[in-house]
This record gives sequence, C-alpha cells and structure tokens, in this order.
Amino acid sequence: MTLPTPQSPLILRAHRLMDAFAKSNDERDFYLDRVEGFIVYVDLEKDDQELAKLYGEIEASLSRYVLLPKLTFYETKKIMEGFVNEKVYDIDTKEKLVDIIGSKDAREQFLEFIYDNETELEKWQQFYQERTRVRIIEWLRKNDFRFVFEEDLELPRPVVEQLKVKLFDAKVPKEVQQARTALKKRADIYYSNEALNPRPKRGRPPKQVAKIEIETQVTSDIYTQASPAVRRFLYTPDITSPNSITFSERFDSEEDFLAHLRGSTRTDAESQLEALSEKFASLKKLSSQLGLENEISLPSFAEKDDDE
Repeated sequence: MTLPTPQSPLILRAHRLMDAFAKSNDERDFYLDRVEGFIVYVDLEKDDQELAKLYGEIEASLSRYVLLPKLTFYETKKIMEGFVNEKVYDIDTKEKLVDIIGSKDAREQFLEFIYDNETELEKWQQFYQERTRVRIIEWLRKNDFRFVFEEDLELPRPVVEQLKVKLFDAKVPKEVQQARTALKKRADIYYSNEALNPRPKRGRPPKQVAKIEIETQVTSDIYTQASPAVRRFLYTPDITSPNSITFSERFDSEEDFLAHLRGSTRTDAESQLEALSEKFASLKKLSSQLGLENEISLPSFAEKDDDE
C-alpha cells in the first residue's frame, strides 16, 4: 500500500510522548507512526481478534510503525541517581534517597519520599521533564523523524488544525504555506546541539514565588491515514501539563498516585483509631459483666479535655 508523503514536519504531542516513554515496559508496547505521528498502544486487554488485526497491520508496515524503547531498570536507576547527584543539596536528604535507590521497590519509594518534600518535588519535576524531553528528541533524531512539538508552537489553533488537515496537500492557501515554513524552521532546532544540551539561564536566580501551573492549549487529533484496525488502539490521552506525567510504574497518572498516597495515610490513621476503639469497647463490655460499667468510659477521639 502506497502512503501519501507529509508536506510538513509531523506535529507531535511532547507530553503524550513523555507519558508513553514512561509507561513503555516489557508488558506495554507503544508505536509511533511515521506518516501522521499518532501513537499506537498495544492494549493486551482488548479482544483477541482486534489484537490480531493490529499485529497484522504493524507487520505489514514495519517501516511505518516504530516501537518506542522500554524504560529499563538501569535507566530508571540512572535517572534517580542523576537527580540526587545534580539537584539535591541537603546531606540528610541525599543520604536518604541514596538508601532508597538501593532498596527494593526503589522507584515507588523514591517518588513517595519526593512527594513528601515540596522543595525537592519541584526540582524533581523539572529535572525529570527535561531529561525525558532530551531522551525523546534523541530517539526521534536517531529514527529520522522530521517533527515539531505542538506544545512549543506559537501558531493560532485554527492554523495548526489546518496544518494537520492539509498535511498531504501539495497546494495549500498562503496562510498554511507560511505556517509550513515556520514549522520547518522550528523542526531544524530539534536537530541542533541546543536541543540536547539546553543552556542554563544566566544571571541571579529568581526569587521563590508561588508556582502557577499553566495548562498547555493543544488542538484536536486529526488523523486521516489510520486504518480501522489501528484506530481502536490510538493513544490519545489529554495531557495539558507535564506535571501530570508520573515516573511511577504502578500508577498511570499523578492524580492516581496522589490518591494512593492520600489513601495510604488515611487508612493508617483510621486503622489505629479503629483498633483503639475496639479495645475500649471490649474493656467496657468486660467491666459491664463485672458490674463496673461506671468505672470505665470510652474516651472521645474527636474532642480534647478542657485542661489540655
């Protein structure tokens, strides 16, 4: 099957790729399409017939679909060690994180410790996003993708959507042609040394201010060359903030991870309170049987005595 040739660089979602790179492992396969730039997630929970059709499509077009690399144990450890060595300055914190990295289930324990420390969390998120972005650009360059990240564009939303709609058209309106020229210039930047070695900002560091997270505005997904077999497996999560991408292996999003942390804390407190209540209830029952019901009363956990 002959496929059309894109007339401009592919418009890829950087945040989406970051998420897929973080989740790609021995049990999860992700592919990036060379023709339109969509991501295919081989979801093994889908129907066997649908999976068979997808595999048949991929095998028939091996040069079109490029398998995303797996995040190995060595790479995850290297990322954590890099953060500790480059960004953590407190000796006690550094020692604690080094111990965690060398322990079992290090990835999750590392995140739990980081999320319990607001100062380190902000540094970690910036470090992880920068490292992941560089890793993705290296991989795209290695596989000869001509691309731009939509999150980096400063074009009006209607113009970006027209670029997607007319991706394969040789003749386009003047406005779209100008946008294509801007895209090509932008694509060259990703193949420069600056893309892999971003320069640190010079001058005095800015004062610490309240962090304001701005959601990235992105356009609709427009794919005309994805077959029905592939469309059922398109990976199209709406990720408007890189902070919602988690390094966790167990949880799919930061929201899920935070819910886990809150749930764990709440469960521990409730279980301790429940255990104490059961003990006092048993003690009161025993005292009632002995005729000492007025000697022992259940304490209130919700209110403190006036003398305290």
